Amino acid sequence: MPADSPLIQSLRTAVAAAPQDIPLRLHLAELLLAGGAADAAVAEAAVALQHAPGDAQARELMARAMGAPPASPASPTPQSSPTAPNASASPISPASPASPVPQAAAPRPGFDWKAAGEQVGDAVPPRFVTAEPLAADGDENTGDEQSDAAWDVEVPGAVRLADVGGLREVKDRLEAAFLAPLRNPELRRLYGKSLRGGLLLYGPPGCGKTFVARAVAGELGAGFLSVSVNDVLDMWIGNSERNMHQVFETARRQAPCVVFLDELDALGGKRSRVQSSGMRNTVNQLLTELDGVDAAANEGVFVLAATNAPWDVDLALRRPGRFDRTLLVLPPDAPAREAVLRYHLRERPIEKVDVAKLARLTDGFSGADLAHVCESAAETALLDSARTGTVRLIGMPDLLGAVRGIVPSTEPWFAAARNVAMYANEGGQYDDLVAHLKRKRKL
Repeated sequence: MPADSPLIQSLRTAVAAAPQDIPLRLHLAELLLAGGAADAAVAEAAVALQHAPGDAQARELMARAMGAPPASPASPTPQSSPTAPNASASPISPASPASPVPQAAAPRPGFDWKAAGEQVGDAVPPRFVTAEPLAADGDENTGDEQSDAAWDVEVPGAVRLADVGGLREVKDRLEAAFLAPLRNPELRRLYGKSLRGGLLLYGPPGCGKTFVARAVAGELGAGFLSVSVNDVLDMWIGNSERNMHQVFETARRQAPCVVFLDELDALGGKRSRVQSSGMRNTVNQLLTELDGVDAAANEGVFVLAATNAPWDVDLALRRPGRFDRTLLVLPPDAPAREAVLRYHLRERPIEKVDVAKLARLTDGFSGADLAHVCESAAETALLDSARTGTVRLIGMPDLLGAVRGIVPSTEPWFAAARNVAMYANEGGQYDDLVAHLKRKRKL
């Protein structure tokens, strides 16, 4: 019977309406096989086996449709399936149309059911769907809380203050505030010097405030926990304060530890200028963590902060006991500029470079500006080599041209700081800035 005959189409419609009717589906498969549509018969038999894996008639029909040799007449035949179709309903054997439905014969042992299953695997959807395992209640991350693992405390690094070029005054202040008490515990106990402390580094951008903080952690042999505004602030009410608390709890557990708060003017800005109650609460939480309910809670926790705008930091953060010590981190002096230039040129192909001359010509440049000078000179030599087809080394003309083309990024900062030093130096907070501006004849 052709596969597109009306009877076949009617049976397909009936099977679609009753997909669980195994006898009806097997009857359709028999007619398809008799009509020469073996592939369609395989698909129908496979679906029948999906719903009734132990049905012997379905297995026998699948074997015949896959081309397996017929069972031996002498071989025993299993009992008919209780769901076998009625033989009087319609003929299912092309050889003897009036004969009843033959008993299902067991497939020969040589038939490869695994290979047959792989062949029709795409036509048969999975019988069951396995759900993804759910996380345990304690391990499920709902986003409401941030685990301590989110705060990565760096192990004590190899960077020391000796690796910081210049900044002699900064190093002396750091020695007095942190390093000397730590190295002399007996003197510390004698004079009642606590290991708690907060130090605010301020100055123009790109002058190494973060590098100095890492060097302090290296000198102390302490962990280093760097925190920025993106790590703390959260859009949900209460989460910013919780994040701030978790930062300090992590540092207390892993003391000695240096907590470095970058861009303090963003984390602890003046509350009188803040419209958001959430931001004010974050500043209040920072004040609470710096004080500590227990006087010894922050023992071994050294809090360093950096900002380019100390005049925007809340005044309560700068009272004694919090960030009472303030250090001005200025652009590198001549020896420091020479060291920075040598560092950024150390792996580049250079010839006849007078680093001392470059250091004299770059007064007022920050460390980032000096790195940009070396990068620009390298670009010039690279483009020239690409145009001419001849590789050449980086020379003084390249570096001098880069110096002439770069305006020090510290100038706008000193222009703004000059007004603060002149009109907002209450209590001598910026005396070191005033002294520097006078030395440079900018005040």
